[in-house]
Amino acid sequence: MKKIMLILALAVTGMANAQEGTILVGGNVGLSSDKMGDNKENSFEFSPTFGYQFNDNMTVGLQASVLNETFKFVGGENKNNGFKIGAFYRYAKPLRELFAVYADVSAGYQTVKSETTMTGLPTTSVKSNGLYAGITPALFINMKNSFGLNFSIVGLQYSSLKIDTTPSVKSSSFDFNFGKTVNIGVSKNF
Repeated sequence: MKKIMLILALAVTGMANAQEGTILVGGNVGLSSDKMGDNKENSFEFSPTFGYQFNDNMTVGLQASVLNETFKFVGGENKNNGFKIGAFYRYAKPLRELFAVYADVSAGYQTVKSETTMTGLPTTSVKSNGLYAGITPALFINMKNSFGLNFSIVGLQYSSLKIDTTPSVKSSSFDFNFGKTVNIGVSKNF
C-alpha cells in the first residue's frame, strides 16, 4: 500500500481545479474472477458518470451502472444482469493545488434479472426492481490537463428491491464500508 501511495504521489504533476461551466465525464470499471473447486464466479461492472460543474464546489449529474455476474457450480449456473440509473450531487473542496476532497450523494432506480439453469430442469428467471441511495466521500487528484483520479475507501449505501415472484418479496440492504474495498475512478473536465 505504501508503494502505491508513493507512486501516486510521484505521478501527480499539477492540479487544474474544476472550473465553472465545465462538463465532468468519469467512471469506474470492475472485473473479478474467483474459482473454488468446481465453482467459478465472474463479474463485470461499468459505471459511467456525466455532470455539469456549476462552480468550483458543486457538480450535478447523471450516473449509470451495468453489471453482469455469472456463478457456475456443479450441475448448473446462475446469471445476474443489473442496471442502475440515477442522479448525483457532488460537493468538492480543494485542499491545495494538488488535491481536492469531495462527497457524492446519489439516488436512483435499479433493476436486476436473475436466471438459474440446473441440469435436467427448465431455466428459472426472476426480475427485481427498486431504488438505491448512497453517500461516498472521496479524494480527487488531477494528473494533468484536467484528467484526474478519484479514490474512495468508505461509503454508505442503501438498496431496496421488489422481487417479482408470487407472492412478491421485498429485499432491502444497508451497507457501511470502511477500508473493505478501494475504488479508483478516472475523470476528465471539458
